Amino acid sequence: MTSFGGTDLVDWNLAVSTAARMTRPGPGVSRDEARAVVAELRRHAEAAREHVHGFTGLDNGAADTPVLVVDRPGWIRANVAGFRELLGPVMARMRERRSGVPGGAALTAVGSKVTGVEVGMLMSFLSSRVLGQYETFAPASAGLPARPGGGRLLLVAPNVVQVERELDVNPHDFRLWVCLHEETHRTQFTAVPWLRDHLEGEIQGFLKESDVDPGTLAERFRQAAQAVTGKSPEGGEDGSGRGLVDLVQTPAQREILDRLTAVMSLLEGHADYVMDGVGPATVPSVAEIREKFTRRRATGAGRLDRALRKVLGMDAKLRQYQEGERFVRTVVDEAGMSGFNKVWTSPNTLPTKDEIADPGAWVARVRPAAAG
Repeated sequence: MTSFGGTDLVDWNLAVSTAARMTRPGPGVSRDEARAVVAELRRHAEAAREHVHGFTGLDNGAADTPVLVVDRPGWIRANVAGFRELLGPVMARMRERRSGVPGGAALTAVGSKVTGVEVGMLMSFLSSRVLGQYETFAPASAGLPARPGGGRLLLVAPNVVQVERELDVNPHDFRLWVCLHEETHRTQFTAVPWLRDHLEGEIQGFLKESDVDPGTLAERFRQAAQAVTGKSPEGGEDGSGRGLVDLVQTPAQREILDRLTAVMSLLEGHADYVMDGVGPATVPSVAEIREKFTRRRATGAGRLDRALRKVLGMDAKLRQYQEGERFVRTVVDEAGMSGFNKVWTSPNTLPTKDEIADPGAWVARVRPAAAG
């Protein structure tokens, strides 16, 4: 945990308590219904391991990865722990920058409270929307186990129930469908041992290149938090509101961000491809679920969602699903699943951002190398 003069740049405990206080309860279910949902999600998570392995050919070896079925406050606690771990280097850099500023300790003490509240507001908003997540970097902590080196699978039970009701789809099919997506992410990181360290290295490299003043970072959180509370407009009619991605400043950062965008497009697209590929044999209503879910994902829930998606860069994430799935599908159609799986050989065989848009270029680059 990074601190300055005994004070964090973000008051993480305040972030958790703020988020817990603001988070709305999930949909109404009886205690017996809640137990049944939790038990079914656990069963589906276990079954999804075999389905994903059979479809992808990847040896997931994920037996030591905890599967946690959580409520919204549980998701918040788990993600704040991950943020604390991942943001340590940039927090240390900010601390160093403030160490020589007169009154820096006092500014940090006040700023940490403000930013803690803002982060909590964001986490509260997101906690009602995430269905599941493979938390890659999270360390083990009290009540939140993780595999050695970090990593756990989270399934947010109230959100799964809420969305299946909103979409009016078969709940049993939908729960398995969600588990297939998240299990694919777990498989990606457990079957490809170098992937976690590579991704962490890229993220840390990006953060180390950052030369952002703490006030600028806090302002980005403030914009997002104001959008959450409805106190800030989205920006002009041209959508000119600024987002967290605007923190990119240097050519080195842009290069890293391009690589990260390509990797995340691959991971998200692969998960979508697998969940739909496994679906027809195991999820009878998969076509209906996909059609309704895609429409929901694209439109969001109104103006508030659109504002948050812009500030947080979530519109880019939606494109990652689409472009990544198209890349995976095209490569599998051309080279087969075994040919596609060469993507997991090393960091050098990951697609570039340009190759995500031009899958044939990736096939042409990687296939000769594999043959050699």
